[in-house]
Amino acid sequence: MDSMHTSERLRAGVTSLMRATGQTQSDIALALGVDQTQVSRRQTGRAAWTLDDCDRLAAHFGIDVLDLLAGPERACARLPRTGRRGRGQGVRA
Repeated sequence: MDSMHTSERLRAGVTSLMRATGQTQSDIALALGVDQTQVSRRQTGRAAWTLDDCDRLAAHFGIDVLDLLAGPERACARLPRTGRRGRGQGVRA
């Protein structure tokens, strides 16, 4: 069983999804309606992702929120092919 805490799995999942799609923290900030600094704080663990953030992130990447929370491997496995780097325009909410 995975010993990572949910918050760690979420941060790792977001990082992996960003790499897979070629998105930046600024892209994520735009999707969430916050600034890049707030995304950076969430990704470093200095601030917590909210439940609303999780819903918006999942919708942005086109995956189920439970897949997002399950960790990077599952989140990336569920990423639509059109959202992957080099395979279309990316997923936008």
